[in-house]
Amino acid sequence: MEKKKSVLFNPKTFKGERFDKRTNEAFKDAIEFFEHKGISEIRKDAEAKVWCHDWIEYQGEHGIFATMLTAEGYGDDPTARFDLSRICTMSELLGFYSGGYQYPFQVSILGVGPVWMGDNEAQKQDLARQLKEGELFAFGMSEKTHGADLYSNECTIRPEGSGKYMANGNKYYIGNAHISPKVATLGKNTETGEWTFWVVDSNDRHYNYVKDIETKSSGLCQLGEYEMIEYPITDNEILKVGDEAFADGLSTVNIGKFNCGWSEVGMVSHALFEAVTHADRRKIYGHTVTDNFPHIRSFLSESFCRANAMKLYTLRALDYFRVMSEDDRRYLLFNPIVKNKVCREGGEVMRLIMDVVCAKGYETDTYISDAMINADMYARLEGTAHVNMGLILRFIKNYFFSNKEYPEIGIVTEAKDDKNVFAQTMGGLGKVEFSDFGKAYKDVEIPNARIFFDQVLKFRNLMMKGAPDEKMSKNIDYMLNIGEMFSIIVYAQLIMESAKLHEVEDELVDQIFALFIKDMSKYALAQINSQENTDVQKDCLWEIVKVAPTIDKKRDYKFFKEYVQVLDGEYMSKGTVVGID
Repeated sequence: MEKKKSVLFNPKTFKGERFDKRTNEAFKDAIEFFEHKGISEIRKDAEAKVWCHDWIEYQGEHGIFATMLTAEGYGDDPTARFDLSRICTMSELLGFYSGGYQYPFQVSILGVGPVWMGDNEAQKQDLARQLKEGELFAFGMSEKTHGADLYSNECTIRPEGSGKYMANGNKYYIGNAHISPKVATLGKNTETGEWTFWVVDSNDRHYNYVKDIETKSSGLCQLGEYEMIEYPITDNEILKVGDEAFADGLSTVNIGKFNCGWSEVGMVSHALFEAVTHADRRKIYGHTVTDNFPHIRSFLSESFCRANAMKLYTLRALDYFRVMSEDDRRYLLFNPIVKNKVCREGGEVMRLIMDVVCAKGYETDTYISDAMINADMYARLEGTAHVNMGLILRFIKNYFFSNKEYPEIGIVTEAKDDKNVFAQTMGGLGKVEFSDFGKAYKDVEIPNARIFFDQVLKFRNLMMKGAPDEKMSKNIDYMLNIGEMFSIIVYAQLIMESAKLHEVEDELVDQIFALFIKDMSKYALAQINSQENTDVQKDCLWEIVKVAPTIDKKRDYKFFKEYVQVLDGEYMSKGTVVGID
């Protein structure tokens, strides 16, 4: 069987082999909508800040969100289930056309989470009905004053007796808040101090939609601020009470931020198709840009490799998430890396692409102009990059030194309701154990992968001989570069596993790992140059810095021709303006 030279999404060649008939119908319907509309109309709507009502109505008529977001056993569609495999692929598909189209879906994923996780059966039945009617949903957790500090939530619910309450408070930066008939809202009971999740309706007179929150990507997506003013609640609207209510909120965010990474992959994939087509057809000084400028070839090859690495990681992290259980919580490390690393890698890909297309990328009739704005946004939604980095750092010791045996996990293709992700638990991060990271590199003879593995062992040696002491560990400034290196190591492990499982060409894997070696050296050098390290730490860091990938310019040129340049014209939406004289 021929190995894959790319795993990037392309609607022209997407076949959905691992999905069932109904799932592929939903994908096909979505693709048909966007291909018919075309990039020029999508961009016009974005520039005019037009809410994507046509897409929302279309998906409702075709039952797309209902199929994807209705939990198994609810509603009358036997094919409906909360299946992360197809939910994530839909996020990738929507991101491919515009992050603005993915966002209402993203927020609806968040909005339905607390309902499916909650204890209120009537609300679940009602949610299934509303999904069938094509509705969108919202998630009221964040507040303007506190940002990512969710524990400082000030929204309240006041008991009035006989199962009645009054809700008051403000929620900020909430997608779909202007339209959702069911806004899952988190607050505290004024008498008991207990966390409580309840639902409110944006159409109720006690619900005040304060304002739209304008952003550069506003229009196709919409964010807002809402407040509840003596909003009457009964037990019929209560989803869950106590610490478990707060845990449901964090679990929902965990699912939501995971989808950010998939949308980011779709976004940079489309931008890459556009960039290669533009550069390969544009002539300067009598030659095409790709023929005349070797650094342009290098930028495009790096973009291609980083984008494929993003996709390979999300594919593998999805496998771990779909099999999560109380006995296997490795997803608690792998998921934040989707949010922290995959999304920031998307920003890096877009910076490389902008250095290729230059002024063209600022023209609003290109897809790149949309991706350029939205790519960095995802890293800052559902928890900022440094918050996710702080979470990642808590796993370093057990990642390198616990070596627990787990059953082997292959590609999880089962068409199942992933209700296990609704049963996430809080705390106990220090008890999460990992299998031997070195297994991923067993029998691997790819040159740069072997070099990188040696670099990983040098980092592990740093953790053995010069691990940050308690004071250093509590200093996020000191730990950021350490965290960056650790993130690359985990990222690379899952990418290697994914490359094997999805039968990716060794040449692509080799190019990807060459980038990882350079990235590790960069952060190790930054740690030396910016922090007060012990002599042992300096010595270990210098050992990491000195590692270099193999360099072969003829090989790199061959890779560009066979893997990257062939993307010229591989995907062009109706109304595409690049590559046209």
